Amino acid sequence: MNYKKPDDSKVRAKKHLGQHFLKDLNIAQRIVDGLSGHGGYDRVLEIGPGMGVLTQFLLPKNNFSTYVIEIDTESVAYLEKHHPDLAPRIIAGDFLKFNPDTSFPGKFAIIGNFPYNISSQIFFRALEIRDRIPEIVCMLQKEVAQRIASPPGNKDYGILSVLLQAFYDIDYLVSVPPGAFDPPPKVQSGVIRLRRNAVTNLECDEKLFFRVVKTAFNQRRKTLRNALKPVGEIPDHPLLNKRAEQLSVQEFVTLTLLAQNAQGQI
Repeated sequence: MNYKKPDDSKVRAKKHLGQHFLKDLNIAQRIVDGLSGHGGYDRVLEIGPGMGVLTQFLLPKNNFSTYVIEIDTESVAYLEKHHPDLAPRIIAGDFLKFNPDTSFPGKFAIIGNFPYNISSQIFFRALEIRDRIPEIVCMLQKEVAQRIASPPGNKDYGILSVLLQAFYDIDYLVSVPPGAFDPPPKVQSGVIRLRRNAVTNLECDEKLFFRVVKTAFNQRRKTLRNALKPVGEIPDHPLLNKRAEQLSVQEFVTLTLLAQNAQGQI
């Protein structure tokens, strides 16, 4: 198959949608090659395919069916014209409002060059249906990609790091320069892969866990003893002398259990 960049009748990039179309075919190939089949899935959903630079590398794969979801009507029309066989599997809509039960009866992977202005929202939505999504391969703003993949004790470690690492093993795959896009963004980009781990349920109340993590990082320069006061009473514990970026996922679970017990939620 001859892979190619979008033709001259290209879609106009729309700033309000955060569109920066990938044009580097080598990077596109590397992103698609990041899919490992982890967790067993036979469908892949590409978020924001634009003009299908990634899509053309996905379609020849015979170990899964490729679907795309695209909010931009101009991009949908472009894909229908240039990939007519894909047309029945083009979902015109917003992933943040997407209900997979209508199209995906089982597990599916996610791939895409995520719009940088809503990448965090995409991850929060994916977390809600994480047991349906065993693998994610995506390109993001490099700073965000590094943050998600960062281990504890690093200044990049933050809310998304903890919440995603609670349920996924994360690898940083490759950095991508602005020149790989049209139009070029003002930031560097990075590709990461998330593979669902064996955690089925946290050992604590999940909503409280999310609240503890978010509250801890909202004042990350403070010790947790002070940063977590808005959460309510937490019995004294050595972890409270640390700052948020120093705690592992399991240590956040421990703090959540302490708060849970103190608040009589068990």
